[in-house]
Amino acid sequence: MKLKKLILAMAFLMPAVEVMACASCGCSLNTDIGTQGMGSSQGWTFDLRYDSLNQNQLRSGTGRISQQQAANTINPKTGLPAEVEGFTQNNYVTASMDYNDGEKWGATIILPYIMRTHMTYGSANADDGDGGWPTGTNGYNSQASGFGDIKMIARYFGFAEQKDWGIQFGVKLPTGNNSQTVTGNNGTTQAVDPGLQLGTGSTDAILGVYKFGFIPQTENWGYFANVQYQATVKPTNVPSNIASLNSVANGGTGVSSYRPGNALNINVGTNYQGWDKWVPTLQFNYLYKTADSGTAADTWATGGTLLYATPGLLYQLTPATQVYGNVQLPVYQNLNGIQVTPTFIASMGVRVHF
Repeated sequence: MKLKKLILAMAFLMPAVEVMACASCGCSLNTDIGTQGMGSSQGWTFDLRYDSLNQNQLRSGTGRISQQQAANTINPKTGLPAEVEGFTQNNYVTASMDYNDGEKWGATIILPYIMRTHMTYGSANADDGDGGWPTGTNGYNSQASGFGDIKMIARYFGFAEQKDWGIQFGVKLPTGNNSQTVTGNNGTTQAVDPGLQLGTGSTDAILGVYKFGFIPQTENWGYFANVQYQATVKPTNVPSNIASLNSVANGGTGVSSYRPGNALNINVGTNYQGWDKWVPTLQFNYLYKTADSGTAADTWATGGTLLYATPGLLYQLTPATQVYGNVQLPVYQNLNGIQVTPTFIASMGVRVHF
């Protein structure tokens, strides 16, 4: 019976390898509950989660950077003044449906609905140094909402009688819009950065392995671990309206490519299961993401290494229903270029098994 108790307790959040506006985003949490033990019982589970984060802190490498310092920085990839971003407010409502056959196989479909507001001062003119921060003449404000890229992840856990470890394999499909444009502060039409679009336009492969159980020599302490890797296997040219804008801005050919960076996500954690309805948890979430590539990509200010500490709490409303909340707190950040980061990421949700 202790294992069944663990199955309920493992329904906590871990950052998944997800497409991000930048490496510092950390904006998507894993709802593949089978990797955490929750999906070990036969049947269906529906999860609905809300996440919020405001990326409003400029960072470069391992430290903070002021807007003045950012404005005085030259982007080594372009030789031009660096872009100075103001903020990116992200809100996500993520629905997932999981099925487990109770024997060896499980599968999860994950669909995010994204609400994003972004402000950038843009880059200063190379000739006179004007137009960027603080006036923002070359910048823009953007708002977008809609469904993002869907993920489908299968898992096999028939290796051990306890069904306490397994492998994952899946795909992310390009279902989110990636053709958003805005009217800039100078009145011209501008392309929203590919990393800020609702979708990436790419097809990605997902591979992972997970393990959960009880800490030896303890009564009520569980552990869980998950390693997951996501890599683009089919990049794409950006939509023609974006490509034409890039061509005008950069003197290009009218064809632009974009490939999001690959990502490695490692999560380890523990929880306490000595109470009847409340289960506290603490986990550490590591993310390494390579820089984006392609003629339309920001190849300098994307990618990096992140480590989060994530305390959380789950409450069992009924035998089949749990509510939960988590707060991700940055422990270590080492970012490429100059990026905006959140000071914390808040998440809450409800999960129903039937």
